[in-house]
Amino acid sequence: MPSTDKLAQFFALPELKVTAFKKEQIASNIVQAKKISSFEVCPKCANPSSSVYDHRIVRLRDAPLRGQSMRLSIKKRRFFCKPCRKPFTEPIAGVGKGHRTTRRYRRAVLWACENFSDLARVRKAMRCSSGFIYQTLYEQIRTKLGEKLNYPWPYTLGIDEHFFTRRRGRAEFATVFTDYPNRRLRELAFGKVKGELLAQLGSIQGRENVRNVIIDMSDGYRSFVKEFFPNAKIIADKFHVLRLLTPAINKRRVAITGDKRMLPLRRLLLKRRHKMLYYERDALDRWLLDHPELREIYLAKEAMFSFYRIKGSKRAANALTKITDTLAHSKIKELKKLRRTLMSWRREILAYFETRLTNARTEGFNNVAKLVQKRAYGYKSFENYRLRLLNACL
Repeated sequence: MPSTDKLAQFFALPELKVTAFKKEQIASNIVQAKKISSFEVCPKCANPSSSVYDHRIVRLRDAPLRGQSMRLSIKKRRFFCKPCRKPFTEPIAGVGKGHRTTRRYRRAVLWACENFSDLARVRKAMRCSSGFIYQTLYEQIRTKLGEKLNYPWPYTLGIDEHFFTRRRGRAEFATVFTDYPNRRLRELAFGKVKGELLAQLGSIQGRENVRNVIIDMSDGYRSFVKEFFPNAKIIADKFHVLRLLTPAINKRRVAITGDKRMLPLRRLLLKRRHKMLYYERDALDRWLLDHPELREIYLAKEAMFSFYRIKGSKRAANALTKITDTLAHSKIKELKKLRRTLMSWRREILAYFETRLTNARTEGFNNVAKLVQKRAYGYKSFENYRLRLLNACL
């Protein structure tokens, strides 16, 4: 049997002295301890008191050790405060007020939830109810995030939305804010409407610190960024610009060949031309000669890919002007719409060539969000979902 001093290093909380160690069952242990202090401070009047008039035994559940449950049996003293003439029980460091579990045990619940595959395994390891696990899990995540997310907005942000849930036939979304310098998720807000975002994010300090914001081509996000981050440069995400013509190409191709997704022609139409082999380019060009409207859309798509291979903001500005001038002569409605979009987002598109920033990291966190939702089979409470996602993306 190890000595009392060594047992105290492993089992006792701060300021406690182990008096006995007992084995209650095969996989259950009890550690008896008491607090050593010459006086305690009254919680009401903050005056020290050394007048002890009673004792009481409190049993607490502690973090399991090597698969065996641990319980602390603490002999707590009752003090009498003479100035306010009120009794009080001495507090124990590492135990919350009114709790019957230690903070170590609650942190162990968080660890089990993050590492075990399902709730049944957590219940078996921690020997507690599902309700207690849920309550403790979100309490510990909230404490953990309060320490790590207590900092102002970063220099560069990425903003994007993803599907959250469907209520009464209406889709609801969540907006993610990516901290690019620290490579983590900075915040998650409910909805994607400007008014909703302004109401939820107003408490975070340092809006004037943000200099770059990457978004998709959403007028709502652009309006929000201009008002909420007044010093930020808005950058249109490269991926979303390049995929503007993808639906038009697929629609025209389906009208000609049918909805055959394994058709090699589908892959060639969406593949970058400079990455094709010579015989692939020749075959595609011969086929497009019989479909002039699809050929015109395809050439516009290739012009956009060539545009993003340009180096230098001035060259990019001249190239974008040539593209919009060329599209002005087209009679195809998809190309007319493309021209209006490019002209409306010209400044944001050209900002990419000054910073070379994309929203790829934000899209990666969106994939993590989908995995978090699938693992929980969906969430009803947005606050719980926010805590789980922020914890997963720290």
